[in-house]
Amino acid sequence: MKRWIYVASATLAGALLAPAHRAEAASAAPSAAFAPQAAPADLPPNDSAKALIDGDPRVGQARHALEAARHRADMLAAGPHEWTARASTQRRRYRSGAQDVNEWSIGLERAVRIGGKAALDRQLSETQLRLAEARLGEARHEAARELLDLWLNWLAADRTRQLWSEQLGFAQTSLNAAGTRRRAGDASLLEQNAARADLAEVQRQLSGAANEEAKARAKLRTRFAQLPASAQAAALGEPAALTPDDALWRERILAESDDLRVAKEELQRAELTAARASADRLADPTVGVHATSEAGGAERIVGLTLSIPLGGTYRNAQSREALAQVDVARAAVERALRELESEIAESLTDARGSLERWKFAEQARTATQENAQLTQRAYTLGEADLQGVLLARRQLVDAALGATQARVDALKARYRLLVDAHLIWGLQDD
Repeated sequence: MKRWIYVASATLAGALLAPAHRAEAASAAPSAAFAPQAAPADLPPNDSAKALIDGDPRVGQARHALEAARHRADMLAAGPHEWTARASTQRRRYRSGAQDVNEWSIGLERAVRIGGKAALDRQLSETQLRLAEARLGEARHEAARELLDLWLNWLAADRTRQLWSEQLGFAQTSLNAAGTRRRAGDASLLEQNAARADLAEVQRQLSGAANEEAKARAKLRTRFAQLPASAQAAALGEPAALTPDDALWRERILAESDDLRVAKEELQRAELTAARASADRLADPTVGVHATSEAGGAERIVGLTLSIPLGGTYRNAQSREALAQVDVARAAVERALRELESEIAESLTDARGSLERWKFAEQARTATQENAQLTQRAYTLGEADLQGVLLARRQLVDAALGATQARVDALKARYRLLVDAHLIWGLQDD
């Protein structure tokens, strides 16, 4: 009966893992269409980013956990049983008046794993190692995502600062033109004061943008302390169309997902643990040898010992609990798969939609920039009033800020796919 339970548990484990293995095999072909690539120019190079990621405390914690898992694997492979040495001594006294004598006994014993438990423990040790490796990959992936977000936030803040710096020159030009026109009797003090107020407002916005850029840089350097102090913000890149099709991206990201890999390895561990608990319903026997000297050495005894714990309610409940944990782990795999597929679909939609929104934003920025330049020139020549200039420039700022944010959103959406697919920053080595 116990043998049947063990075989059934092992068969269940194989049946549960088969779909996962088939999914991994099916994803191998689409993944072949993707190859690791150099990081885009506006992101840290692969070597630099890999050093930043590996220096992350979360990754360091996972690396230490992997080292601990190696020792745990050695423990499981060796088994929980150790040799036990026993020794005793006594003195025998006789009431008949015979001489008292010393007696002693020594023994050596050890429990022995039976019922395939040693093989199950070796499989458990291998699963523990793979699980720790998957968690290390998960930590590196999360660190890479955070590096991407903080880096692009810094570049966006730097671009906003540059934008207000450019506006500072335009505002100063407007103030100079207002002063010139007032001296020529072509503008009032009210108009000059309006230009001065506009310059002060641009200076305020520039100060705020510079502060935000400093905060974004400080946050990045605090989170990734290995970032050189001399690092310079690169210019934001040009968003590009997403290729190949969505199905291939989905297959690639599913195949490379560390979260899904962790869930699958935890399922396999639960299955093996259930098989181990089922096998453990037949307790391991303890065998030993002993030698005894009695009657002052007149009697010598050598023998073997065998003891077998009798399994009961505790071991049965332990086995049932382990089987219930298999259901928990299986549900966790299904949940992780659905959440990942939903996230992939959302990411792909964002990547394509944000690219379209950026194109529209760029069209608006180009048109308002041309209007602002024409209005500024007309005001300098005395052909337009100051309110028209300020309105044109306000429209330009709004459009430029919108275009910058749209550019960042489009780049973020595409680069997140590159990170999730493990195509940059050495994540494919996990």
